[in-house]
Amino acid sequence: MSENPPSGPRVLKITLVKSAIGYTKRHKATLRALGFHRLHERSGRSDSPALQGMLRKVNHFVIIEEEQVTQ
Repeated sequence: MSENPPSGPRVLKITLVKSAIGYTKRHKATLRALGFHRLHERSGRSDSPALQGMLRKVNHFVIIEEEQVTQ
């Protein structure tokens, strides 16, 4: 039998690695909506189309890692 990956929601670990100083208000607002206040902060979010859109807008500020979900 083939192994199926877990069917639960994916959790993404997002780390802010670059400052938004000098960038547009929209970039700053998106980073705030993701829950960031300071550099090197981490945020764990469940994957969704809305989250993917936000991450696409600020991909040059963050590092995205997939977290292993244990059940």
